[in-house]
Amino acid sequence: MATTLIDPRTALSEAAAALRARKVAPFLGPGISALAPQSVPMSPETLADWFGTKVALPKRARGNAWAAAQHIESYKHRNTVTALMGEAFAAPVPPSPLHRHLATLGLPLIVDTWYTGEMRQALAGRDDWIEVQGITRAGIGEDRWFRFYGPDGQPADTEGAERATTLVYTPHGSVIPALNFLISDADYVEVLTEIDIQTPIPDVVRDRRRGQSFLFLGCRFNDQLLRSYARQIIKRSIAPHFAVIDVTTLTRNERAFLDEQDIMPIDMPLGQALEQLIAG
Repeated sequence: MATTLIDPRTALSEAAAALRARKVAPFLGPGISALAPQSVPMSPETLADWFGTKVALPKRARGNAWAAAQHIESYKHRNTVTALMGEAFAAPVPPSPLHRHLATLGLPLIVDTWYTGEMRQALAGRDDWIEVQGITRAGIGEDRWFRFYGPDGQPADTEGAERATTLVYTPHGSVIPALNFLISDADYVEVLTEIDIQTPIPDVVRDRRRGQSFLFLGCRFNDQLLRSYARQIIKRSIAPHFAVIDVTTLTRNERAFLDEQDIMPIDMPLGQALEQLIAG
């Protein structure tokens, strides 16, 4: 079973070697930057609380960022949701030492799942990478699920992404460079109707995950939506995968998800684990 404990130091040494060999794709969550004090929400729960300071939310939407955003979209406007998200994440979050380390490795694929754009900032000294962001289709009048951006923040294309040394995939969008956000229930209902057949996953991501394992850092899977997304992003990659996580905090559903996806938990404090990964 995936939740069988393994020696964390040995597993992290193997993961660090696999990173250097470009055989593992980092799957980054907000827990990495949340290790340092930040002035923006660094989890879905704190984002939901932030929404609650701006708009009176019904009980069913409190504590749930996606339901809160849906309430705002339904009773105000999508533009209000976008403006509030831009306000919530207006303060820059500096790249962590791990983000900066990953930026030096020439990795073919990095998945960055929060809205704050640290990986983009960490890669700023290079020009051989492309970012592909998930986008909402609300009001855009286009049959597309994602957009590509170059290091200068300008729109790019599939051909550029295929040539890039590193592809950064931000499946939920990002505050930079263009305020793209998947956040409301309606956003995710639309995506999840097709994600099983992989349409919302860019072809270039699907190509680059082949032959790769995934290393989950700073992520939780305590929500069905987060599990659904992770499941589809790592589809047809190579197991086993690894996740640095405190096993004492795992919910029953998280344990089942780790088992189902052959994700081995590395039970070590995240900060300590990141230091070891950087040291190699």
